[in-house]
Amino acid sequence: MSHMGIRRLHSQQIANTSLQTPRQVVAWLGAIQGQDYSGAKWSVGLRLPASTYAEIEAAIERREIVRTWAMRGTLHLVAAEDVHWLLKLVAPAIAPYHERAAQEMDLEAKTLARAFDLMLGAMVDGQAVERRALLALLAEHGIPSVRERGRHYLHRASSEGLIAQGVMRGNNPTFFALDTVPNGKVYTRAEALAELARRYFTSRGPATVQDFAGWAALSLADARAGLEAVKDELVSETIDRLTYWLPPGAMGVTASAPVVYALPGFDEFLLGYKERSASLEKAHYSVWCPGKNGIFNPTIVSGGRVVGMWKRTLKRSTVMIETTPLRPLTDAERAGFEADARRYAAFLGLEPVFTS
Repeated sequence: MSHMGIRRLHSQQIANTSLQTPRQVVAWLGAIQGQDYSGAKWSVGLRLPASTYAEIEAAIERREIVRTWAMRGTLHLVAAEDVHWLLKLVAPAIAPYHERAAQEMDLEAKTLARAFDLMLGAMVDGQAVERRALLALLAEHGIPSVRERGRHYLHRASSEGLIAQGVMRGNNPTFFALDTVPNGKVYTRAEALAELARRYFTSRGPATVQDFAGWAALSLADARAGLEAVKDELVSETIDRLTYWLPPGAMGVTASAPVVYALPGFDEFLLGYKERSASLEKAHYSVWCPGKNGIFNPTIVSGGRVVGMWKRTLKRSTVMIETTPLRPLTDAERAGFEADARRYAAFLGLEPVFTS
């Protein structure tokens, strides 16, 4: 078993969680990878025993949790009270990408400003508006919004803190004006770096400063500055000449027998780190991400290490669950996975059917 992986399960609140609400889970982690809307809700739910898909959806509907493009320009779930300061901290790293994209598409600043005004004008009284309706509105006013152009308007307005995503309606995300979410915290840049470092190492330790910089898309200098401000709250250990930082409570965490979890593909247990070999052998990266296209398979984790992949197929009243082990699973591991998969099925309100 991987002691590092086991400690990460503990820090991430996958094992022995003490959290009680969806908002607390997201705030604890600082942000949760959110490209896969359904999978992101299971990332929250698996850290809240006995929670349901509908409960997580309701927290997003109430805007206690916000979905927006944050670190690395990728979609994340963020606690409402954190979204303003977090975007202000990480948006500058995304700005050069936006500028290059605008130049390649010959988008003028006045066109972008007009697009933002039109979208915000449609979000009166905090109303959430579907993506397709927003893009249709832009087209009606002579602003081309097909393909990458439409995505650019939404991505850039979100990164600049103007709009954010709410719940999905079918396959369509909704957007609302972010100024309807109160600005819960105000930090200087140095304070924001420290707070993000505190969240990161407390919720993901053991981790290196390089892990933190890669996850947050910060320069190594900024990542080190954030860590330096909070390292007295942490402990460290050196393994293979690398320094890992973790919360004191995780230092002595061990497990005498493997506990098995059914994690979604985009869960922070793997994506929260630049170096993932402590939990997944590099030889198996191609199984986890077979297309090398940023789409990740859900994982079976035993004793802090990935031992297989799984997938689900939703039916009207059941969820079909199929496994692809990376090695033969023990009877105890198979039983442990099926137990956690049943918890996932209950989260969805469906009956599990195991196909392998």
